[in-house]
Amino acid sequence: MATPLPRPAGAALEEHDVLVGGRTLRVVRRPASGPGARRTPLLLCNGIGAATDVLDPLVAALPADLDIIRFDPPGIGGSPPPRMPYHLSWMAHRVAQVLTKLGVYEVDVLGFSWGGMLAQQLAISRRRRVRKLVLAATAPGALMIPASPRVLAVLTSPKRHQDPAYVDAVAADLYGGPLRAHPERAKEVLHSGARRAPMRGYYYQLLALSGWTSLPLLPTITADTLIIAGDDDPMVPRGNATLLERGIRRSRLYRYPGGHLDLLLDPAPFAAEIDRFLSS
Repeated sequence: MATPLPRPAGAALEEHDVLVGGRTLRVVRRPASGPGARRTPLLLCNGIGAATDVLDPLVAALPADLDIIRFDPPGIGGSPPPRMPYHLSWMAHRVAQVLTKLGVYEVDVLGFSWGGMLAQQLAISRRRRVRKLVLAATAPGALMIPASPRVLAVLTSPKRHQDPAYVDAVAADLYGGPLRAHPERAKEVLHSGARRAPMRGYYYQLLALSGWTSLPLLPTITADTLIIAGDDDPMVPRGNATLLERGIRRSRLYRYPGGHLDLLLDPAPFAAEIDRFLSS
């Protein structure tokens, strides 16, 4: 298990180790603060290989009156490595159990990249617990419009999370958007090289997607859905957002002129759009 990085000063965060299904998951919660009516908690599902602290800038940009829950998948960040591979449907079941243990029934769910597929699975298999859904820089799984072979080759390894020089070399072609001009920013937002987590957690996240696709089941998603997609995202080609929009009946698409990591590089405009959607 990797040692979590120090949190930003002043961040009112709670950290829990939650035991579900014989596995312990590190859960980080920022309770809502300030006056006003209580809002539906927001569950964040992160990208592959990324620990919860990678989402700190987005959490800081979201309103303080929003209760935000996030977690490390097995073998990532503060969660112990898994002993056996798991499937995405298993992971969705365990996340629902985590929410139950936290005393939370209904949530809004925001899934980013790999976490976007987990969010879709939650909305399909636990639809009564998902009020609203935000899918950012993600796709419908095995039946997606694939990235180029060069990009897919990079994704087979967690090296970009561990080697700052390597992520500098691949960031422009892998993430697109503003990183084409400034690839050095990728290692900052990914905290590349700041820790060396066991590689098993990353590979098991890849295996969790084996044979998984949401495409034929998208019409069963009943939650109002906001799809966020960049026009220059080499990992998730733009046609995937169209597939999601056409499949999910109560969805709308928000396109932006940028790449895969813009949600983390410049979170303020995305946080405003997400808050408008969740508040509407």
